[in-house]
Amino acid sequence: MKIFITIVLTLLFTFSVFAQTQTEVIVTSTFLRKSPDSAAEKVQTVQKGDTITLEKTQDTNGWYYVSVSNRTVKGWIRKDTVGKLVKAQTVSQPSQTVVPKTAGTKTVVPKTVVPTQPENSLPAAGSTPAVSPSPVPAAITEPDEDEEVLRVDTEEVSLNVRVVDGRNRSVNNLNQSQFKVYEDDVLQPITSLTTAEVPIINALVIDNSRSLRAQLGKIIDAGKIIISTNRPLDESVIVRFVSKDKIEVVQDFTPNKTLLNNTMDNLFVEGGQTAIIDAVYQTAKKLEEYQKSQKREDIKLRALILVSDGDDRNSSYNEQQLFDLLRASQVQIYAVGFVNDLSKESDASGISRQEKAKSFLTRLSQETGGKVYFPNSIDELPQIASDISGEMRTQYLISYAPTNDTRDGTFRKIKVEIADGVNKEKRIAITRTGRTSAPK
Repeated sequence: MKIFITIVLTLLFTFSVFAQTQTEVIVTSTFLRKSPDSAAEKVQTVQKGDTITLEKTQDTNGWYYVSVSNRTVKGWIRKDTVGKLVKAQTVSQPSQTVVPKTAGTKTVVPKTVVPTQPENSLPAAGSTPAVSPSPVPAAITEPDEDEEVLRVDTEEVSLNVRVVDGRNRSVNNLNQSQFKVYEDDVLQPITSLTTAEVPIINALVIDNSRSLRAQLGKIIDAGKIIISTNRPLDESVIVRFVSKDKIEVVQDFTPNKTLLNNTMDNLFVEGGQTAIIDAVYQTAKKLEEYQKSQKREDIKLRALILVSDGDDRNSSYNEQQLFDLLRASQVQIYAVGFVNDLSKESDASGISRQEKAKSFLTRLSQETGGKVYFPNSIDELPQIASDISGEMRTQYLISYAPTNDTRDGTFRKIKVEIADGVNKEKRIAITRTGRTSAPK
């Protein structure tokens, strides 16, 4: 009987030696889903730095079955977001075996020194982890033939995409199969698509130079229309600018509509050489950094609404520096350009100030997936404000894993195509024109 009890207790107190295949997620974020299907219910968001464990399940149609959170949460993750598979030796971690004393016997079991390793760290491919000296050898097991270390080694790119028909009306209720994303003309694997409304962080950047004196009252009213459409989780910031030394955040980020409306009422014009590029550069940087998070559930749409005549006179930054910043950000720009009072006379370059302003504002919106408006009358402003608010609300959020995973800081062209409608009606996808890849 004593022998039986000894055996049972020994089994209870002895942990089996096992090897796990683990890796660290280094994409921005991805989803575990209940089944191997992009439309399946999401189990959990997996963030950069999280550890995942490959379960003993065959991959199905390009998916892996994995677990997270110490193997307590399991689900499917897309295989096409996973980089090269690397074979590696796995060190088992035997626990100290405790053998209870038996009558008339004294058993001394030396401790096994278990090698320690920093949390979430992985041994280099092809190397054997160091094992600390111990009174008894630590067991080292060769991995099974089908055990491989997964290295998730790709970026994940997110796009805000608006879809319109031939009459410029928003198209809703599209599914993932109707979208195609190309990067440098190469088809990309879409990892997720959602139409769920996300909070909006927007900046109203208002030109307060004397050239807009006559329009200021209507501009204030239009700004209030945009503010009135804010939902409880939305936030706005108001920036007034004239010259490069007069760029002011007159109301920082807040969901409080009363504060925002009062700030709009207090805007005023003054003299100075207009610094539009500097104002957009500083505000876009502020928008990109505010409440920045790698968690998918924290994603927010970031929009900059610029009201100006588009005629830059006194900026420290140049256009190239501005567009380099915008290509590396997620900020969409909606521009309202009062260009009619600018000169139509060609200068030494053969282009008029009005043409330059229109070209600059158009490029700002097109490069970022926004929209530009050139009102002929200030009476158009209320409708423009409503249109901007509606445009921001009807967008698709698409994520894809770029097939070119080289991190060289180069610009990559992006194009999104949409399948025709049931009656062959054409649809147009509007998004940013490209991105700057992550540097080395």
